[in-house]
Amino acid sequence: MGIELVLLLVDKPSLEMLLKRSWTELYQGMEKGQFRDQRPAFDGRLKRTFDIDCEAEILDWMDSVGTEHTGTVLEVLRTLNDGVQGLLHLMEWSSPGAWEVWEGRAFLYLDVALERTIADSEDLYAESTWQALTQRLNGIPEDEFAELVCLDWMSRRKELGETLDENEDAKIVPTYEAHDRATRALVYAITLCATSPTLVGVLGREHLKAGQWGHGQWNLRQYLLDE
Repeated sequence: MGIELVLLLVDKPSLEMLLKRSWTELYQGMEKGQFRDQRPAFDGRLKRTFDIDCEAEILDWMDSVGTEHTGTVLEVLRTLNDGVQGLLHLMEWSSPGAWEVWEGRAFLYLDVALERTIADSEDLYAESTWQALTQRLNGIPEDEFAELVCLDWMSRRKELGETLDENEDAKIVPTYEAHDRATRALVYAITLCATSPTLVGVLGREHLKAGQWGHGQWNLRQYLLDE
């Protein structure tokens, strides 16, 4: 199993609602499940942590940094060395879901979308790369992009001398279907972010430090620095 690239869709009003709560209100509310009705509805085409698991992650993190803080959640986060990790937990709570894919497959998808070779991980996660990707994929038919990716994937297998006969390799059909689903969902997620007035896409990576998630004003460390 590879490392996963994550495009987390964050509902801005939901996040702001949590950040405006007092530290104590947030802790007690998460402990009692009082915010569940205010969490964005889960989008079934994306992936999301269950409410109870997300609450547990927030509470565990708050316990680790101390529950005695005073002030709004945003004010407290700005005073903590690990405030960005708490912010990421709250963004995950404030999300209808995320698009997630193995990093190795993400290289393939972006190669096809941008019609160039993604050089390395730095290029893969670069703000300019995702700005270009949004311009390319926003609103295009999902089946059009999915077909391009699947054809490219099959072409690469042929060049490597790998079979495309499902009788010889039982993984051919499941892999094809996985590429098809993932690429359709990528177009869906990017279009949703680009057209919704309340959603923003925050790009990250499994095991990546929270402060390195997101671009520009939505980089988590920058978000806590902005007044």
